[in-house]
Amino acid sequence: MKQSMAMKILSRNLLEGELIQGNEIKIKVNQTLTQDSTGTMVYLQLEKLEIDEVKTDLSVAYIDHNMLQQGFENADDHEFIKSVAKRHNIVYSKAGGGICHQVHLERFGKPNTVLIGSDSHTPTGGGLGQLAIGAGGLDVAIAMAKGFYSIVVPKIYNVKLKGQLADYANGKDVILTILQELTVKGGTGYIMEYTGEGVKSLSVTDRATIANMGAELGATTSIFPSDEKTKEFLVAQGRGGDFTPLEPDHDAIYDATLEIDLCDIVPMVACPHLPDNVKRVRDINGLKIDQVAIGSCTNSSYTDMMKAAKILENNRVHEDVSLVISPGSANIMRILAENGALSTFIQAGARILESGCGPCIGMGQAPKSGGISLRTFNRNFRGRSGTMDAEVYLVSPQTAALSAVKGCLSTPEYLDLDLKVDELKSYGKNESYFIYPKEEDRNAPVAMGPNIKEVPVGEKLGEKIEGKVILKVGDNVTTDDICPSNAILLPFRSNVPYLSNFAFSTLTPDFKKVADEHDGGIIVGGDNYGQGSSREHAALVPLYLKVKAVIAKSFARIHFSNLINAGIIPLVFENPVDYDAVDFLDDVEIPDILGTIEVGKATLVNKTKNTSIRLISVFSERQIEVLKVCGYLNYMKDHER
Repeated sequence: MKQSMAMKILSRNLLEGELIQGNEIKIKVNQTLTQDSTGTMVYLQLEKLEIDEVKTDLSVAYIDHNMLQQGFENADDHEFIKSVAKRHNIVYSKAGGGICHQVHLERFGKPNTVLIGSDSHTPTGGGLGQLAIGAGGLDVAIAMAKGFYSIVVPKIYNVKLKGQLADYANGKDVILTILQELTVKGGTGYIMEYTGEGVKSLSVTDRATIANMGAELGATTSIFPSDEKTKEFLVAQGRGGDFTPLEPDHDAIYDATLEIDLCDIVPMVACPHLPDNVKRVRDINGLKIDQVAIGSCTNSSYTDMMKAAKILENNRVHEDVSLVISPGSANIMRILAENGALSTFIQAGARILESGCGPCIGMGQAPKSGGISLRTFNRNFRGRSGTMDAEVYLVSPQTAALSAVKGCLSTPEYLDLDLKVDELKSYGKNESYFIYPKEEDRNAPVAMGPNIKEVPVGEKLGEKIEGKVILKVGDNVTTDDICPSNAILLPFRSNVPYLSNFAFSTLTPDFKKVADEHDGGIIVGGDNYGQGSSREHAALVPLYLKVKAVIAKSFARIHFSNLINAGIIPLVFENPVDYDAVDFLDDVEIPDILGTIEVGKATLVNKTKNTSIRLISVFSERQIEVLKVCGYLNYMKDHER
């Protein structure tokens, strides 16, 4: 059978199972990455797996999220992660070294390999021809401890590119165009595979931007060929030896196809509050703005920074606008300092942030009340910026820089300016932020600060699940809604009991109070429940509050897996209209819960309304066993030893 690029890598790394769509398989993991927002929980779970060293070719622990040290909490988490990294042969990337996805692209990513990361934007590596998949923290801990990852074989969506991008356009505009076409659910169950003559015209970093935001489509991951552009990028990074070619077989089999002419791509903007609420910039040109932020794992590469610098040169940031810039890595920051671009930013009136995630995850730079913020980021969920009533728009660096000068949303497509930026022949490298494992550190003690608490573990199942519906929510509920992300709460990612006080606080002020009053219960959700970040806290916090099951119209892939890993049972309305037949505080019951897990079918008995509703779910044999013992950690105690 003619194979796609993704299927070639899955075949090469297959350990167990048949490579048939819908089957769960076990694949060898070559690399892992973590970041500190999810990483503390990953390494707490890794410690429970009692290993000596990781089984991957390479594992890297990045510090890039929680870098504002307003108290001891973040610093303690970093010290904990560093101490575990030393013990288990893990590379540690210090704060300031850069954003995990950008740094991994530059320093470690390899074509034709499998990368698993505890961050939903791990698919950035697909820009290099790497099968890079975002996963829950426990999945990543097990990948490090055992060297494998379990995944349901997805379908493959072929995005055929032709033509060439104009210099005023960006990979961001390409993926926003695709999001406009397919929506935030359009990639669910798929790997997005980019092919066609148009691919050759895209830089590795434009490809990485597109692959990064495939997460916003709900896709398992995205992948590009590994070709001459890939080779040139790796040679420039001093890693030419890591290059291997990758392309699909001629007449490879695909499940769906979308054709995009890059010549037709114009500057696009995602309007509040979802990445698929997309319009052409020219159609809302002139929108007054208050803030512009350029950076994040989506658009913080050297070429992105230089395009912004070209627009800002001999210009001044509008008096009503705050412009902040965060280069993606310390190495890029160094280059910008040496070539004068950093001076250009400062001369224009920009504020320079350290290389990290920062504003993208609400860690500083919250807009003013009701503020309009343009960001080159990948998500614009309500409240994610740190200001609940702010309106966040997603744009390219070219659009962002011009708008910062004009004071309003402005399209760069009519600029009389050469925006072409050539890749460097050599990027050099900066090793000063990496701590590589040493043999003498293998027995170093683990540093546990007072804010670091134990991981919640599921309790044994009874014969049935019963309780109140303690929350009913609508479509596209995000992990930011379930476990909010902002500068106040991020330092407590290692403290689930504290985080539980803020569960669902973007949607309701009193979820914890209701959960405590009713000793836990059941949550009801709409379509695409749990979209967004890979953070397993969105499963661990409800577990801590004794949520026993979540019933929804549909689930986002990673959150569905995280619920199972935590020991919470995810179920789907067989008939979506039955969502309307269940209300907040209804008294409900799911009888024969073990039988439900086995067959993937259940009955929800609504005692309040004296009605019954049919529920379904599809679990793999492994997931059935995981749910029976109330979580993946419990399962691992008795399996895979």
